[in-house]
Amino acid sequence: MSDNSARYCFVENLYAEGKLEDCEYAVLSEWFNYLLTCPSMNFKIDLIIYLRTRPDVAFQRIKDRDRSEECRIPFQYIQDLHDLHEDWLIRKTKFQPLQAPVIVIEANEDLDKLQAQYQRQKDEILQKSRTN
Repeated sequence: MSDNSARYCFVENLYAEGKLEDCEYAVLSEWFNYLLTCPSMNFKIDLIIYLRTRPDVAFQRIKDRDRSEECRIPFQYIQDLHDLHEDWLIRKTKFQPLQAPVIVIEANEDLDKLQAQYQRQKDEILQKSRTN
C-alpha cells in the first residue's frame, strides 16, 4: 500500500506543523487504520524500498530541477520529512510493526551513478517482492 509514507510521514508532518486540526488528523488516522485492518480490502505490503537521501542532497536536487512549483519548498520541510522517514523505517520508533521488509538504497550519489546501483539491487528487490 503506497499510502504508508503519505500517512506516516506527510500527514504527521502536516499535523506537527499545525496545518491539520485534531479532528482532521483523527479522521485521516481512523480511515487509514480501517483500510489496513479491513479483511475485505486485503491490502498487503510486499516490500518497502527506501531511497535514503540526506536532506541537503534532496534540497539541492530540488534547486537543480528549478521547477516553479518547487521553488518555495523550505529546507526545514525536507529535513522534517527525512526525520519522519528515518523514525519510521530506520530507527523504527514510530508506527510499529512494519508489515513488510525494507530495502534501503543509499541515494546520495549523483543520479547517473545511482542507475548502476539500482541495477545491482534489482534481483534482490524482485526476489524479496516474490517471497512476501
